[in-house]
Amino acid sequence: MIRKIKKRVTKQKIEESATQEHVPRITNETVAEHREEVLSSARKYIYPLQHSKHKIVLITTSLLIAVIVGFFTFTMISLYRVKSYSSFLYGVTKVVPFPVAKAGNSYVAYENYLFELKHYIHYYENQQKLDFNTDSGKQQLEEFKKRALTKVVDDAYIKQLAAEKKVTVSDKEVDEEIQIVRSQNRLGGSTKVFEDVLKEYWGWSINDFKRSLKQQLLAQKLLPVLDPETVARANQAKAELNSGADFAAVAKKYSDDAASKDSGGEFGFPIDQSNRDIDAEVTSELYKLKPGQVSDVINSGYSLEIVKNIEPQGDKIRGAHIVFNFKNINTYLNDLKDQKKATLYIKL
Repeated sequence: MIRKIKKRVTKQKIEESATQEHVPRITNETVAEHREEVLSSARKYIYPLQHSKHKIVLITTSLLIAVIVGFFTFTMISLYRVKSYSSFLYGVTKVVPFPVAKAGNSYVAYENYLFELKHYIHYYENQQKLDFNTDSGKQQLEEFKKRALTKVVDDAYIKQLAAEKKVTVSDKEVDEEIQIVRSQNRLGGSTKVFEDVLKEYWGWSINDFKRSLKQQLLAQKLLPVLDPETVARANQAKAELNSGADFAAVAKKYSDDAASKDSGGEFGFPIDQSNRDIDAEVTSELYKLKPGQVSDVINSGYSLEIVKNIEPQGDKIRGAHIVFNFKNINTYLNDLKDQKKATLYIKL
């Protein structure tokens, strides 16, 4: 029994001694070596994980690039070949500045073209009940497309001329013009009615309307700068009136309105503030005058006018005007187009 115990103890000591022989002894000199040995053993588990992450990133990036390329390919085919004007593509062009044309050195945004086209379509679909699926409707749609494209290219040239002549339109001027129109109840007496009218007729928000009006006012402010001869004629007529000349005689001498110049410049009907046959600026100035008074020269948009309050007739006014028509703005645009040719990126 004792012999068996001694043999077992001896065997255990031998095993412990063998184990100790394989356990490395770590010292200050060997610590770096042992650290590298441990890390090397772990790398075989880490490397596969790193490879997997790299692969995931590569696949994700490849898919993202494919989606972006596919999206741009689809969009460009839809815009430039199919010439789609869907609301989705309109939204895309608001974010991505695809060009529809180049006017001289300026690119014309595709979004500008769709902005014009879609309000034509909205008006004729909802107010004129035009069916664009019929043959006549399709022909009309093609005409609207040409009209919208021509307008946005012309607008680009107008902006170039305005920048050259240092003509600008402020947001304040736009708001003042809207206030004049609304005070005459031409767009509804309240903001809610105003918004409803814009949405119903043109599919516009107030900001859309301001955008369109700002471009219109820019052309109107530019014309007197481009056509100083007409401005000079109007100022000469005003000077004669200030010197005591008869209004009817001055109208006959200077007015470009063939319908009224031989009848003393009279409108021929009483004017009320909501009369849409008369420019809002002209009506506004006319209602500021006392009977017998004559206004200064008014820029009514595409002409200059001098108006006279002959006499009140109830809540209306019997009035007269002298009109000085500006040259058509296309006269100046065509000269610029000859110098700086336009390039269209869609064929209509």
